[in-house]
This record gives sequence, structure tokens and C-alpha cells, in this order.
Amino acid sequence: MWYSPTAIYFGIRAYQPRDQVRAALADRDKISADDYVQLLLSTFNDGRQASVFMVNPLGVQADGTLVERGQLPGGGFTGGAVQAREAPDLSPDFVFQSKGRLTEWGYEVEVRIPFKSLKYQAAAIQTWGVNVVRKVQYRGYEYSWAPAQRAAASFLAQGGSLTGLSELHRGLVVDITPEATQRTEGAPLPAATAGQEPAWNYSGKRPTVGANVRWGITNNLTLNGTANPDFSQVEADAAQINFDPRAAISFPEKRPFFLDGIEQFSTPNTLIYTRRLVQPVAAVKLSGKVASSDLAFLSAVDAASASTTGRDNPVFNIMRMQRDVGKSSRIGMAYTDRIDGANFNRVLDVDGRLVFSKVYSLQMQAAGSATKRSGVQTNAPLWEARFNRQGRAFGWRSQFTGVADDFRTQSGFLSRTGQTHANFSPRAAWFGKRGALLEQLGGDMVVDGIWAYKNFFHGGDARDKKLHFNVNSQWRGGWTFGGALLLETFGYDPAFYNSRYRIEVPRAGLPSDTLPFTGTPRLPNRDWTLSIGSPQLRFVSFSALYINGQDENFDEWSPAHIDYWSITANVRPSDQLRIAASYVVNDYQRHTNGRRVRRQRDPRLRVEYQVTRNIFVRAIGQYFTDYVDALRDDSRTNFPLLVFNASQKKWVRAVEQTTNSVHGEFLFSYKPTPGTVFYAGYGSNLTEPEAYAFGRMTRKDDAFFLKASYLFRL
Repeated sequence: MWYSPTAIYFGIRAYQPRDQVRAALADRDKISADDYVQLLLSTFNDGRQASVFMVNPLGVQADGTLVERGQLPGGGFTGGAVQAREAPDLSPDFVFQSKGRLTEWGYEVEVRIPFKSLKYQAAAIQTWGVNVVRKVQYRGYEYSWAPAQRAAASFLAQGGSLTGLSELHRGLVVDITPEATQRTEGAPLPAATAGQEPAWNYSGKRPTVGANVRWGITNNLTLNGTANPDFSQVEADAAQINFDPRAAISFPEKRPFFLDGIEQFSTPNTLIYTRRLVQPVAAVKLSGKVASSDLAFLSAVDAASASTTGRDNPVFNIMRMQRDVGKSSRIGMAYTDRIDGANFNRVLDVDGRLVFSKVYSLQMQAAGSATKRSGVQTNAPLWEARFNRQGRAFGWRSQFTGVADDFRTQSGFLSRTGQTHANFSPRAAWFGKRGALLEQLGGDMVVDGIWAYKNFFHGGDARDKKLHFNVNSQWRGGWTFGGALLLETFGYDPAFYNSRYRIEVPRAGLPSDTLPFTGTPRLPNRDWTLSIGSPQLRFVSFSALYINGQDENFDEWSPAHIDYWSITANVRPSDQLRIAASYVVNDYQRHTNGRRVRRQRDPRLRVEYQVTRNIFVRAIGQYFTDYVDALRDDSRTNFPLLVFNASQKKWVRAVEQTTNSVHGEFLFSYKPTPGTVFYAGYGSNLTEPEAYAFGRMTRKDDAFFLKASYLFRL
């Protein structure tokens, strides 16, 4: 490691058999299947957050941020071993230079990180936290340059130090990124006569021109602004199968303006979720660190189409502040405000994380919301406590969260409100000797309960109860195996079902009558799972998860037999070609008659060819099919179920139906540096009446798009 007045440099030699080095040309941030080195720079030396720079043996880059929150991946019924540290968020992008090459003894990389790309202290003489992590795929190991222990609540606090840094010159930091996009959309016109193939109409929209500006006010404060930005997604969000329809699904943020400094807007329970801003007309953001305090502020005016009336422009104001306490602890507050005409939603939050005795962490949160809609204002609380022990051989995670019925966060994301959630999960692990066949064996138990919020305070019974027993293992070479026994009981949820269903009561010679839907009070579940994961072999890696047993049939609120498969494979026939395939099947059959009540299938194929480090082409195909039988009151009367048809404004039978959705897209990408990009793409959505027949496909819509932006760094 060495530095000049304008940049810091790293040179790294990695020793291993050359035929075991995993390396390929790849798009940025897509090197997780390769060997790589990871540089962690804690430029404020706070032991809580770091900028992350990753490089594979060919010099391909990945980068992001790591903010420690006590959320370790792994374990559970997915079968992976519990990880020793938290994974970084690779969404943010930094401008830095890297080279790499294979050698007879392994590989070596060189990295140059300009100070313009970093935020750091304002002091004349500085100390930075530093660590280097190396991933060795053929063994499945991570190596830490600084001696680190699993029995610690913080990984960053165990890093080394760069001391005596002086005469650092960041210079003028002004990044201007103008961008232009053009989109042409196609849709079928009504057919002139029955049976005639409809004509296809394309409408080209006027090119959209916008710009982003980033100004480094000081070494530790950055101001971002955007005007008329294009936030169209280069890659559509992949479909997800939701086990529990009572809970909403979130998608990660992908838009560049929001990704810069996004780690400083992070809060427990995701009270700040920037995808709530649909299409900002303009936005400004200030983020950085002053002394021991992190500061972040975002103000934006959203498009009128995102408002309740369709005429007002919603205004967002979001503020987040955090202050370091002691060596690894912190306390913070957040305030969010969304104004939509005469309506508003405001949330005030106070939270903190306390780390003590090296292995213990306590996270607390208290928040309140005030929401006004149609002249009526409601106020409600949210609270949470998490107490964890991160030991090497023994630890636990615990959670106690309450979200009131009327708590709302229109600037954040909550999968569901109106419930109290308590969870306790002790775990134990055994580690084999170096070179042993079995390297790690672990197990954990999950005791989990969910109450309706009001019932919890009146001594009511838990609505959902879970008792899970999980075993996971890691073997020589990086193979993982796992299994679990899931014992659960789910209680009827009137808040979810009463407004969705009616029961049709047939009457001989008379019009049918209707009754309210009242489900069975409790559904008992007993499932078992198996999982396997391979290391990154020379040309392929794969994983599989299987769930079988008695599970809840949410569509009819009755017991059902479940068969769930999730299989993924990543194939790399050459250094430039990558193929990712996945197949998910979610199949439910009634216990009463063995008939299938629902089956969802989702095969997805993604093929990429990396022409150079900066140019790649990609094709994605996805076929999602969802079959639902004619629904009935399976657990009680066996009468047909009715659902409300909004267009007809009446209750109609829930008949048998199949939805077959096919999505395809193609992309050409040229991306030499973050901010300078050129994209040309095409996407299409199709349907067909019979699943996987591939005979009578009908295009629903398609689109062509072009996007270009250029980073001017002053």
C-alpha cells in the first residue's frame, strides 16, 4: 500500500495453483463466482462502515459499501454455514482503476483509488481503518489479512490501520452526468374482424434529456442534484414467488442517483425506501460525515402520476442522522415527510445499536407516524428490540417488534402492519480441524410467534406459531448441505380474508345465497426441507432447495400438501460466456381430494457474452405460469368461493384459471466507467392459453430503448 497526493494504491500477489484460479471477464459487480481480493477502507476510522473495492484476477471490478448492522447471512433451512461477517452492498459504484493478470504461481492485481472517489476526514493527519479479504473459490474459504475472530459483533473493528496519512489533495470534486433516453413502445390494435391477426402499432416517445450533478463540498460532505432524470430499469425486476400473500414483497433500489450514499439512509425496518419515489421531476441530496455524526438529507418532487388525485406533485423530505458512540455503537434518528396535496404522511424515528463485551449487540427502535388522508388524521407507533450474541461456537438472535394497525410509512417499506412479532433463535457450531472432510457443522432452533397487534396487549393467543429445527454443514472444497423440520400452526386472519371472499350457497330452484367467509381457526403444518450447494467448480456451480409436507393453502385457507423446488445453475463454458439458469416450482394439492389447487412454475434463463471488459451483450428469457383451481370452502362447507369483480361491481365465482406470462429481453451494454454508459435494448411480454405449448403465443406489448450518459469529472 502506498499513496500519492491524489490517490491511494494497492499491489497484491495471491498464491495458489494456477489451474485452480477462477477468473472470467464479467460485467461490473458480477465477480462473486471468481477468486477476488476485497479492499475495505474505513476512511473515518469508526469501525462501523467502510468503502469496498473488489478486483478479480483479470482486473474486473466490483464495489460498494459495508455498514455493520448485526445481520449475518447463512444458516437456516437454506443449508449454508453461518458467515463470519456481513456481506457488503454492491449497489453503489465508485470510479477507480484496476489491472490484473494470471501468473505461474496464481495472480496479481493493482488498484488505484482516487481521493475524488472517497469521503474522508477533514483532519490534516489521518488514520484510516483497512483490511484485505481474499476469496478462494476452489476451497470455499475467505482469508482476512488482519487477524479476525468469529466471536465478535464487529468485523470492521478487527481491521488494521493506516496511520500518518497527510497532505491528501482531493481537489475540486464536480461530476456532471448528462443523459438522454429514447423509448419506443408497441401494442396491438383492435382486430378489424373476429379471428383476424391484430395490427401492431409503435409509438416513439420524444427523447428525454436530464442530468445528475455531484459536488464534493468538502472532503466529507457531498451534494447531489438531478433534474428530469430517466429512471427506466435496464433489467426488469425478476418475478418472485410469495409464500405468504399477506405480506408484500420489496425490490432493491437500482437507480444511480439514489445509490450514491444510500448506506447513510439505512434504518431498521426500512423506514426509508427510495423506490417510493416513482419518477422525480427534480431531487437534491446531501450526505456525509461531520466529526462523529453521519448526515443525510433528501428532498424530491415526484411526478403527478404518483399522487392520489393524479394532479398534485408529491413532495418528499427525508432526513437521517447517526452519531458514533464508543468503539462500535451508534445512535440515530430519522424523519420522513411525504406531502400529497391536502394529504401527508410523517414518520419520526429514534434508533440505536449498542455493542458490548465484544460479542453482544442490542438494537432498539421507536417510531411514530402521523397520516392525514381525506381529512382524517391517524397516529400510530412502531417499536423494536433485537438482542444478539455473535459467538464462535454458540450464539443467538432475538427480535421483538410491534407495528400498530394505523402505522404508515409512505417513504419506507413495511411488508405488513398491525402485528407484533417475537423471535428467538439460538445456534451452535462445531469446526473441524484444518484439512478435515467436515469443516463446519451447525444447528439452530427458531421459536417464532406473530400476534395481531391489539390481541397482544389484551393477552390474546399468537396468530402464527413456528418451531423450526435446522441443521447446516460445510464440507471440504466449499460444499454445503442442510436440512430442517418445520412445525407450524397458522391462525385465521379475518383482516385479510373477510373482505376478499364470500361463500356461495346453492339452493334448489332458487338463486344462490351468500354467506360471509369464516375460515378454520387453525391450520397445522409439518414440513421438512433439504438443500445442497456446490462451490464454484471450474465451469459450473449449482444449488437446490426442496420443501415437502403439509402446509397452509392460503388460496382457500385449508391444509394442503406442498412440493417446492428451487434449482439454480451457473455455467461458464469460457472466460467470456456466462449462463445462469433457474427453475422454481411451487405446487399445492388439497388434503381432502388430492386435487391440485395451485401450481406456480418459473423457469428463467440468462445468457451473457462479455466481448471486452467494457462491452457485453445479454439475453434473458422467463416463463412464469400460475394455475389456480376453482376455489371452494375446502375446510368447512365445500361450497364455491366468490370474489369481488371490480369491473362488474358484483361477486362472481372464483373459477379455474391459468396465467402464462413470457418475458424476453435483449441488451447491448457499453460501460467503461460508472456514469459513462450506452445501452440499446429490446423487451417483449407475451401470453399463451396453454402452458409451455409454445404454439399460440400472443404478444401483449414490447419496447425498444436507447440510453446514453457521459461522466464529466472536473
